[in-house]
Amino acid sequence: MNASIRKLLVWTGAILLTATLTGCYESPTVTLFEPGVYKGADDPLLANTDNGSLNERFAGQMDR
Repeated sequence: MNASIRKLLVWTGAILLTATLTGCYESPTVTLFEPGVYKGADDPLLANTDNGSLNERFAGQMDR
């Protein structure tokens, strides 16, 4: 095998390996939650309803 072809194959393999490993990277961020405390964004629909109407609305879905 020609030396230039071998060199091209080595570089191609190195580039493919780098691209593959880069695609598997996951950011190591950890989110800690406190039980019973909601810290998300405010829900605009929650202000339009009260807990009683939500309980009535989902009462039919309790059997699922």
